[in-house]
Amino acid sequence: MTRFGDFQPLCTNTPSYPWCNLFYRQLEHESPSTLAGVSADAVSAPVGINPVCGALRLGHDGSLGNVANIVACAVSIIFVVLLIVFTSRRTAAVGRVELRYFQILYLFTLPFQLVTTGGFLEQGSTALVVVTAIHAGLVAALFWTLLANGIVATQVVEDGTLSSLIPFHFFTLAFFAATTYISLDVAFTYTSTFGPSVPPQALHSTPLFVFTSIWPGAAAILYFLLMLYIVLGILNEVRPVWYFILAATVFVLSQLDYFLLNKVICRGSNARVDGSFVATILETAAVGILYLAWKSITEDSWDDAAYYP
Repeated sequence: MTRFGDFQPLCTNTPSYPWCNLFYRQLEHESPSTLAGVSADAVSAPVGINPVCGALRLGHDGSLGNVANIVACAVSIIFVVLLIVFTSRRTAAVGRVELRYFQILYLFTLPFQLVTTGGFLEQGSTALVVVTAIHAGLVAALFWTLLANGIVATQVVEDGTLSSLIPFHFFTLAFFAATTYISLDVAFTYTSTFGPSVPPQALHSTPLFVFTSIWPGAAAILYFLLMLYIVLGILNEVRPVWYFILAATVFVLSQLDYFLLNKVICRGSNARVDGSFVATILETAAVGILYLAWKSITEDSWDDAAYYP
């Protein structure tokens, strides 16, 4: 019987699900008999726990690892760097500093995603666990910065000032630190609070599930509702709404691909690639559309003519 907080269905049926790396380390030390099939050999094991489909570790049996997602992450890194440059040039735009921090944090998640899902490091290794834990912390912090951008857009506090940036950075660090610590505790079982799954095969961790699955979805929904209120209720604009709707649609499609089509693509390619690369492309596209949405409701530069005719 699957409970709230069980990762077993995800780690078995969703190829390249990165948080499974944490449970592999836990099972390897607490219940090694649980690991079977392709997961039995840590040297060549793919991402996941006894996955129904998954690319073997890079270099084993001719495997190229998760090569498609590696390429998708690399291209996304270049694209996001350009977004950051374009955002920085809009000196007078409301929320410029906060949006740039969101983009930078998303940029940071991409190389970590590349490593945690790419098949470079051996399953159960300390290096893979630490990288995965940091990746989880970055994802949790990323969605706080997304929600914070929506809060800043309401102009409750003036954007780019200490009254905005201090709580912005405080909660960013808080989400990062809390999620990273919980992730490390799941893998290394430092304590009984966040440590061993009971039973082991359930891969259970309610706090990790909340921070990596529930929180991102909740933050995205709250951000979307805030922006609809701002654009329709305060700015009385309609056109920018379509950007936000498009961004939300693309993001939802990325998640549907990851959790529904991922396994289908993996099986169809004989485990050479999986659907995670499509999800990465769509997520990056959603970040790009959010930039266009923000651009459509902000000013490009200060209108000096108004002060110096």
